[in-house]
Amino acid sequence: MQQVAPIIAVGVLALVLFLLERFFPLRKNTRSLLTRLVVNIAISALTFVAAIGVVQPAARWALRWSAEKAFGLIHLTVLPAWAAFALSFLLMDLAFYYWHLANHRVPFLWRFHNVHHIDPDLDVSTAFRFHFGEITLSSIFSMVQVSLIGISPWVFAIYQIVFQAEVFFHHSNLRLPIGFERFLSKIIVTRRMHGIHHSQVQRENNSNFGTVFTWWDRLHRTLGLNIPQNDVIVGIPGYMLPEDNRVTNALLMPFRKQRDYWRRSDGTVAERTRLPPTESSAYLAE
Repeated sequence: MQQVAPIIAVGVLALVLFLLERFFPLRKNTRSLLTRLVVNIAISALTFVAAIGVVQPAARWALRWSAEKAFGLIHLTVLPAWAAFALSFLLMDLAFYYWHLANHRVPFLWRFHNVHHIDPDLDVSTAFRFHFGEITLSSIFSMVQVSLIGISPWVFAIYQIVFQAEVFFHHSNLRLPIGFERFLSKIIVTRRMHGIHHSQVQRENNSNFGTVFTWWDRLHRTLGLNIPQNDVIVGIPGYMLPEDNRVTNALLMPFRKQRDYWRRSDGTVAERTRLPPTESSAYLAE
């Protein structure tokens, strides 16, 4: 029961966010919610199978191996429990920053990650929408990540809960007071920040790679916050036809010849010619 309780809590959070974003939306929906839910749930069913059948066993094996061999950065020196926890947590999140970056920069990985990005609207259901191929490939990353860090099983479990809760949070379409979200965005990834990451404009899509903390984007200069949400069009220009978001086409997309991702079907490129004149890229626009 102790192991199930955190899972239930995260599931309840997702449900609460889903309900709240219906009443306090940040962005207007462009497609039918029911149609999107059917597609996202169908895609996420295979994602769940891959996560349970491949990723979790791979992570458990790496945790056991690292503990038995005393392998990983955490084992290089004796640290107080609180310091080991903090360092492990930060390194896990930094590693996910690099993995997310790789999913955008490596063409083979992007084929699969793009299935997540072609969702034409962004809400908490998008947080479940990952191609099973991407999740399966992430098992290799998970083994390397856990082994090199040398994280303990209990810290790993805590990070997984925080990670999943934050993924639901920053994908949701819930409007928060801008002052509060500007404060949050100095520490954790927020919905406005991640909404920009889902923009059809390529340079905006290639920003805001953080999962939990925003510090990695600030450190690596991949932070972009100065795009108002009303100006953000969600999706990938080359895959915005209604049939692209049918379940079969989305699942087969990584295995087919790829289109020009950043050019619409009419040949135009999604671009932004005017930025807010008085706001820097590190200032969260409303």
